[in-house]
Amino acid sequence: MEQLLPIGIFLFVLFLLLGTGVWIGLALLGVAWVGMELFTLRPAGDAMMTVIWRSASSWTLTALPLFIWMGEILYRTRLSEDMFKGLSPWMARLPGGLLHTNVVGCTVFAAVSGSSAATLTTVGKMSIPELRKRNYPENLVIGTLAGAATLGLMIPPSLTLIVYGVTINESITKLFIAGIVPGLVLAAMFMLYVVAISRFSKDYKPDPEPEMTFAERISNSRFLIPVLLLILVVIGSMYLGYATATEAAAIGVIGALVLAATQGSLTWASFSESLLGATRTSAMIALILSGAAFLSLSMGFTGLPRGLAEWIGSMELSRFELLMMLLVFYVIIGCFLDGISSVVLTIAVVEPMIRQAGIDIIWFGIFIVVVVEMAQITPPIGFNLFVLQGMTHHEMNYIARAAFPMFLIMVVMVFVLIAFPDLATWLPENMRQTAAH
Repeated sequence: MEQLLPIGIFLFVLFLLLGTGVWIGLALLGVAWVGMELFTLRPAGDAMMTVIWRSASSWTLTALPLFIWMGEILYRTRLSEDMFKGLSPWMARLPGGLLHTNVVGCTVFAAVSGSSAATLTTVGKMSIPELRKRNYPENLVIGTLAGAATLGLMIPPSLTLIVYGVTINESITKLFIAGIVPGLVLAAMFMLYVVAISRFSKDYKPDPEPEMTFAERISNSRFLIPVLLLILVVIGSMYLGYATATEAAAIGVIGALVLAATQGSLTWASFSESLLGATRTSAMIALILSGAAFLSLSMGFTGLPRGLAEWIGSMELSRFELLMMLLVFYVIIGCFLDGISSVVLTIAVVEPMIRQAGIDIIWFGIFIVVVVEMAQITPPIGFNLFVLQGMTHHEMNYIARAAFPMFLIMVVMVFVLIAFPDLATWLPENMRQTAAH
């Protein structure tokens, strides 16, 4: 196959650069530069300058730093303490008890954060000390938190979906709306696991919670009202067609600042820290996207994506076989790269394949996010595992074992998505018709 030489050169240069510890964005730029010099007559510097400017000046991309900033502001408020106060009276009555606060807390915070790491850190700071105090099994505390925090990648606003939408030139709002139902289904599957394990595990003997009246529970729920209102305004403005993803992000930032100010936790220090945190994360993602855009151009000149798509097309795989192949491919890649890097690095090659197979682009965005979520809890590079190791001081092997049931639940979720594609496609299609009327 004539494509083998370019593939070999691209992979060799990529792993060489990554192995030397070069930032992933710079590694992608380096690989693309080598490809341009070896396989084209076009000046590499001129092409790089044009592509980087085009990728960085996308108006859609402005939603990314705004949603990151919103998450950073809320991460530095008393939100986590208030969320536990509001959630625990209701969760205590469910089979499995307060372990559900990990799943529900992550689901709620995912809807205002967009980042798996920010969701994990915020909810973990709140729940780990409280659940340890009540003698919940340590492996379940860590496992449910590791798995549920990945919901930050799917439930809108999702940074991975923004990056996917920008890379594949698809509506961010439609992708956000598509992520709502699968995100809630996955959260429900995590909660069912907690219920099952609490019934059948002999080690599950947490301290019982004190009884609370219905009025006391309602009183504690007031702590949840501000963040739930923010979620409704941000997602509702997009769903009802009043705001684009970028405008909703700007509304979210203003709402988060107001929320922090009314809590009394908005100081000049927390404001500047949130701004610097958002700038650092946005700059890192922008560099990766620029490198990926240049690499896509370079690979396009070699004919590599088209050649690979034709090769896979010649294998005459069914749609299901292609998805299984991509599932294994992304799980393996996710062992070595973070989620956003996995998406931008591969989408130029994968997009022609899925279009040729007739797979819905919106649906595939949700499929890829579920698979990338798995990568967050798979060693050796699973980012959530590193965050949890820093928070709990357990060995990596222990954390990975605790998170493994959550990995299996996500595998089940992939098959649920394949069996019921309407989970991801019905809401955005319905939204489109509503907007048309």
